[in-house]
Amino acid sequence: MQSFLILADKTHASWYLLPLALTVSLVYSATRFEYPPQILRRSARLFVTILVSMAALFAVLFLLSWNL
Repeated sequence: MQSFLILADKTHASWYLLPLALTVSLVYSATRFEYPPQILRRSARLFVTILVSMAALFAVLFLLSWNL
């Protein structure tokens, strides 16, 4: 248990975005569709959409705070 806490302490908080985005996309797709291959296809597309939109938001915020 202590090794997990050491690993969690050294991990940057932005790495938690990946499993969170994956979980949100899987749950959202599973509530909308019933056919498992369609769930996986749509959740993969939503996962990429979430990551791209977060990257775009990061880029905008980075540019806005460039010389502050």
